Amino acid sequence: MKLFAKTFALASLSACALASSTIASAQVQGNIGTVNAARALLQTSALQNAYNSIGTTYAAQIASLRTQSEQRQTLLKSFDTNGDNEVDDAEMAAKQGSTEFSQLETLQRNMKAQSDQIDFGKVYAIQEIYKQYPAALQEVITSNQVQIVVAPDALLYAPNEADLTPKVTASLNTKVSAVGVVPPAGWQPTRASLQLFQEIEQTLALAQAIQARQQQAAQQTPQVPAVAPAVPAAPVGR
Repeated sequence: MKLFAKTFALASLSACALASSTIASAQVQGNIGTVNAARALLQTSALQNAYNSIGTTYAAQIASLRTQSEQRQTLLKSFDTNGDNEVDDAEMAAKQGSTEFSQLETLQRNMKAQSDQIDFGKVYAIQEIYKQYPAALQEVITSNQVQIVVAPDALLYAPNEADLTPKVTASLNTKVSAVGVVPPAGWQPTRASLQLFQEIEQTLALAQAIQARQQQAAQQTPQVPAVAPAVPAAPVGR
């Protein structure tokens, strides 16, 4: 009787496993695609042109930030009482209530306000393009007969053709030719656009870091001197 019970239990487990496998197979039938929304937007012509225009549109803020950054570094030297070129918590606390501390707070508030203006210009451009993202994604899903779309970090493996990101970028390029970088009065960013901005900025920062390391490595690579051809020995006379 015990043997029959064990056999029945094993058979039940096998049946459940087979049923689960069948359901899972049914769920993943059809094309599966993956899309990185931040990369799709970053590769659009509209966003690249918008980012390139930041330097011109916000030239005054950028110049002011550069000047104020230098002023801040100069001001912080008066905080560094032990001369180690760093300002620790104790040195910062010792300056509270002083004129220099007040000047530092004013500088940092102004720098943040101007930096926010530049960042909001980027977020505004991202948000304007992202308005067309659902339509672009749906267009790609329909044309490629995709049944399931997942985020790239949710997959352990996927072939290159499963990445729909370039196709979504191409669709966005047909829907958004250009965007501005100056938000209208009263404009507020959405949570989605702020998240996309952070991801795009992280991607750009990583690319710049990789490029800097490559350039540094290229500069440190020793130049191999050219080897002069061997001069044949002169024949010895008899």
